[in-house]
Amino acid sequence: MPELSPRRRLLVLAICCMSLLIVSLDVTALNVALPSMQRDLHATTSGLQWTIDAYTLVLASLLMLAGSTADRIGRKKVFVTGLTVFAAGSLLCSLAPSLEALVVFRMIQAVGGSMLNPVAMSIITNTFTDPRERARAIGVWGAVVGISMAAGPLVGGLLVESVGWRSIFWVNLPVGLVAVLLTLRFVAESRAPKARRPDPVGQLLVIALFGSLTYAIIEAPDSGTGTVLPFALIAFGALLGLLWYEPRRAEPLIDLRFFRSAPFSGATVIAISAFATLGGFLFLSTLYLQNVRGLDALHAGLWMLPLAAPTFLCAPLSGRLVGSRGPRLPLLIAGTAMTASGVLFAAFEAETSDATLVLGYVLFGIGFGFVNAPITNTAVSGMPRAQAGVAAAVASTSRQLGQTLGVAVIGAVLASGVGSAPYRTTFVAAARPAWWILTACGLAVLVFGALTSGRWARRTAEHTARQLQSNEVREAAGVG
Repeated sequence: MPELSPRRRLLVLAICCMSLLIVSLDVTALNVALPSMQRDLHATTSGLQWTIDAYTLVLASLLMLAGSTADRIGRKKVFVTGLTVFAAGSLLCSLAPSLEALVVFRMIQAVGGSMLNPVAMSIITNTFTDPRERARAIGVWGAVVGISMAAGPLVGGLLVESVGWRSIFWVNLPVGLVAVLLTLRFVAESRAPKARRPDPVGQLLVIALFGSLTYAIIEAPDSGTGTVLPFALIAFGALLGLLWYEPRRAEPLIDLRFFRSAPFSGATVIAISAFATLGGFLFLSTLYLQNVRGLDALHAGLWMLPLAAPTFLCAPLSGRLVGSRGPRLPLLIAGTAMTASGVLFAAFEAETSDATLVLGYVLFGIGFGFVNAPITNTAVSGMPRAQAGVAAAVASTSRQLGQTLGVAVIGAVLASGVGSAPYRTTFVAAARPAWWILTACGLAVLVFGALTSGRWARRTAEHTARQLQSNEVREAAGVG
C-alpha cells in the first residue's frame, strides 16, 4: 500500500473509528436497555445474558476468520461488507417480535461486526507504519471506546425512555451508511502479499469451543449438571482438537507460534480478563441501578458517567505512554485500578452508598481506559505486517471471548444467588461472589501485566518475530 499523507492517514483513522463507535455504542446502549427488554419480552436473567452473549459469541467465533479473509481478499472489501451486514442486522433487531428473534438478529449483527474491528485495526496498522505514530493512533482508537461508554448509556437511556428500546438499534444505520460511503471514497485497498488458505476445520473447532462453553455456563443455574455436562465435554474436546490440529497446518486459523511471545500471550490473557470484568461490571451495574434502585434508563445512564468519563480521558494518555515508555506502566495502572474497584464492591458493598458507588465507577473507568492501548499495541507489535489482520483478530477475539465469559459467568452466579426472590431484597448479597470474581480478573491484569512487559518478555517477542519473519521469507521463496 502506498504511503499516505498525514491528513489522509488521519482520515483513514477517523473512518476506522466510526466502525468501532457503532459497535461499542451498540453494546453500552444495549446494557441500559436490558431491564426494559426484560419487561417487554418477558425475559429471564439467562434470556438477558443471551441478548448480549449471542452477539459477542458469534463475534468471537468469526473474528479470526474475518481477519485472515481480509488479509487474503482485501481489507477494504471485507470492511465495507461488515458495515453493510451490521447495519442490516441492526434494522432487524429493531423489528424483533420476540426474545428468540432478537437473539437470532443479534447473531446476524455479529457476523457484520466480526468484519469491522480486526479489519479496521489491520488497516490502521498498515496505514501507520511508524511505531510511535501507530501507538498514538491506537490511543485514539481506545478513546473511541470511552466515547461510546460515555454516550452509550446516555443515548440509550434517552431513546429507551422517549421512544423505546428498539430505537437503540436505529443509531447504527446513519453512522454505518456514512462509514460505507467514506470507506469507498478514501480508504485504499490492501491485502497480505501472500494469501492465506481457509481453515474450515479450525473454524468449526473454534465455534464448537466458544459456543458449547458459553451455553454450559449460562444454562447451568437453570438446567443442572446433567444437561450442561455434554456441552462442557464438547468444549474440552474442541480445545484439545485445536491444540492438536492447528500446529500441523501450514496456514492455520490460529497461528500458535504467536503465543511463543510472552507479551502476545500476556496481552491475550489480559484482554480476556479485562473484558470479562467489563462485561460483568456493566451487567451487574445496569440491573442494580434499574431493578434495585428503581432508576429509569436515562438516570441509570447518567449514573454511569463517572465510569465512562475516566475511560475517555485515560485512553489517549495510555496510547501516548505506550508510544513513549512501553506497555508496562499503563498495564500496572489498569490492573491496580480495576482490582481496587472490585474490592470496593466485593468487600465493602460499594453500591449501597452513593460516594463509594461513584468511587468504584471512577476507579474502574481509569483501569479500563488504560488497558486497551497496551493490549492492541502488544498484539500487533513485532508481528510481520503481512500477518497484521490475524494478530489483531486474535486480540479482538480475546476481548469478545472475555466479554462473553464475563456476562455468562457473572449472570450465572447472580441467577444462582437470587433464585426466585425479588431483586431488591437479595441482589447485593447475591452479587458479592460475582464481584470477587471480577476482582480476581482485575488482579490477573495486574499480575500478567507485570510478568509479560519486562526484559525477558521482550526478548521472547523479538525471538518470535525473527522466527515468523524467517518462515515468511522461506515460504515466499518456496522453501520448506
